[in-house]
Amino acid sequence: MGAGGRMNVAADDKPLAHKRVPVSKPPFELSDLKKAIPPHCWERSLVRSFAAVFRDFIIIGALYYLADTFIPMLPKPLAYVAWPIYWFFQGAYLMGLWVIGHECGHHGFSDYPWLNDTIGFIVHSLILTPYFGFKYSHRTHHANTNSIEYDEVWIPKRKSDKLYSEILNNPTGAFLVFVFKIVLGFPLYFVFNLYGRKYEKGITSHFYPYSPIFNDSERFQIFLTDLGVFATCYAVYRAAAIMGTQWVINIYGMPILFMSGFFILLTYLHHTHPAIPHYDSTEWDWLRGALATVDRNFGFLNHAFHDVTRTHTVHHLFPTIPHYNTFEAREAVKPILGEYYKYDDTPILEAVWRETKDCIFIEPDVVDGEKKGIYWFHK
Repeated sequence: MGAGGRMNVAADDKPLAHKRVPVSKPPFELSDLKKAIPPHCWERSLVRSFAAVFRDFIIIGALYYLADTFIPMLPKPLAYVAWPIYWFFQGAYLMGLWVIGHECGHHGFSDYPWLNDTIGFIVHSLILTPYFGFKYSHRTHHANTNSIEYDEVWIPKRKSDKLYSEILNNPTGAFLVFVFKIVLGFPLYFVFNLYGRKYEKGITSHFYPYSPIFNDSERFQIFLTDLGVFATCYAVYRAAAIMGTQWVINIYGMPILFMSGFFILLTYLHHTHPAIPHYDSTEWDWLRGALATVDRNFGFLNHAFHDVTRTHTVHHLFPTIPHYNTFEAREAVKPILGEYYKYDDTPILEAVWRETKDCIFIEPDVVDGEKKGIYWFHK
């Protein structure tokens, strides 16, 4: 990969995907990157932000109308094919709506914090995401990216965890881990903080106001988050009572399950790669941690996800830049980032299988017989 260049992983060029990023102190500062970004990239447009929301709701509504109107008319064999197609695309655009809620949490939606929180609370509640709970845990994630002590999500396993390093460290085990993540990772992360930071005391849940994830000033908002998600669950219950359970499963339940899988896929692949390091407190600093992320190409799904898949690195550097400006911002900083920027074009299914079986646990580098505080994935 050249200085800041795009990395295309061809069949005969796969070792490039594993080329480690530099871990030395970067020859640039955050201020250098900020200066390189055109001033208009920082501007939040209410028109463009609401256009993204309306786009998602229009597509979601159209998919619902087509599925509810025409799939029941199909012969059963065709309906068995049509429903999964609907679930896949509806789940993808629900994930796009989730991205808008995530942007609200970063105050990248508008210049008005009250509007950001209102829109974020509404859209995330509709898709069973605890808006304020995620907003605050995600803030800590951005403040401590790839710190093995203080990051909030996708904390890697260690070799001492025999369940992962030995029992599940085989193709069958990797497949089971993959299926478990995709199917259950979303609810288990929010309810039980699975894949999150371990706290010594308290119940760690995005729904529990007194969780150690949050401070005292945030607890009332977590209670509001619970009410929002509960209201959606009650609406789903009432819909099931009126329309039937099977209708709710087909129209809403399965798309949410697919959206959950996309959420895991995106976040996992942005933070799991053989070429990116994790750091302990002896080595970690904010800039190197923020740079230890990977941009990915999800092909035609980039549209559904508002193209945040290819701009995750610049998002970690400058999270308040709205999604419609991050691609231009990324192109502006790539020449400065050089080899500190990681882009992996490996097809997504191939990439997730590779990372699932190759990124089992982390261990530190050993220099002159001593372990350093820089950790890499192993299998």
